[in-house]
Amino acid sequence: MPAHSQTSTAAIVAAGRRLLEEQGKEALTMRGVADAVGVRPPSLYKRVRGRSDLVRLILEDVADELTSALNAAAGSGDPVADVRAMAAAYRAFAHANPVAYALMYAPQSVPGATARSVRSSSRFLGVVTELAGPRDALPAARTIVAWANGFIAMELAGAFMLGGDVEQAWDFGLDRVVTAVRRLNSPAEAG
Repeated sequence: MPAHSQTSTAAIVAAGRRLLEEQGKEALTMRGVADAVGVRPPSLYKRVRGRSDLVRLILEDVADELTSALNAAAGSGDPVADVRAMAAAYRAFAHANPVAYALMYAPQSVPGATARSVRSSSRFLGVVTELAGPRDALPAARTIVAWANGFIAMELAGAFMLGGDVEQAWDFGLDRVVTAVRRLNSPAEAG
């Protein structure tokens, strides 16, 4: 009779994410995760092939959570309002998961880790298509995400040291980017 499993893949991923956020990427070891779920390290290998597989599973979980947050934020029927809501959800996710957020944009050598992030992009790309038009949707979406990621990365790094209201700066920048992208789809710009 096989031994009773004392943990699950979901528990392993959750423990890995907690370690990642609380102690950083260096703390994300098989031993650390095994200790967190209350098993010996060899027991993890029944569910996870190794550290790179653990990172892949964590990134998939992160992408799924971000996808859910973005999908929940959209749906007003107004592409401007939806882009703003999705950008706010994206920023809130980054603040709640700063280490995992940074790991999403780190160079990865983990096969399959990006497949789910493509899914999280599809709803956003659809909304941006409504905003910018089909011809310019992909570069417009990349521009919005690049601006938001840059702002968030600087914010998380504590780089806004000149004073002022960071919330106001976020709104100012997002307004300007959305306005520029929206002009791409206006009849005056198309002719």
